[in-house]
Amino acid sequence: MGKRPEISESELEIMKVLWAKKRPLSVQDVCDEMIDREWKYSTVATLLGRMVKKGAIAGKKKGYLYYYTPLLDEKEYKIAQAKKFVNKLYAGSVKNLVACLFENQELSDEEIAELRELFDLK
Repeated sequence: MGKRPEISESELEIMKVLWAKKRPLSVQDVCDEMIDREWKYSTVATLLGRMVKKGAIAGKKKGYLYYYTPLLDEKEYKIAQAKKFVNKLYAGSVKNLVACLFENQELSDEEIAELRELFDLK
């Protein structure tokens, strides 16, 4: 795959819906899933159109409606964003990120134990 499209926070909210549903969704389907956001139909339609232009999703017309599916893989996207975050704030050091979370007591004992298990698997 070429360069991964950059998506906004609002577009990411829509991507999360598309990833979770694992089936093509219409604008109304997305609106129904995001009822707590109180976005207007036109807002969701505009965001979906932008995402199609960016290459983040595909839109396919069925009858008089368009149905949208993600082109970005969820796991690949999350890995790329995590790397970008670590590079930007921690000079590429995951150790520095974990140390920061540990020092600021952001990790529970259970999370620390889970991290130890992950590191033991490496």
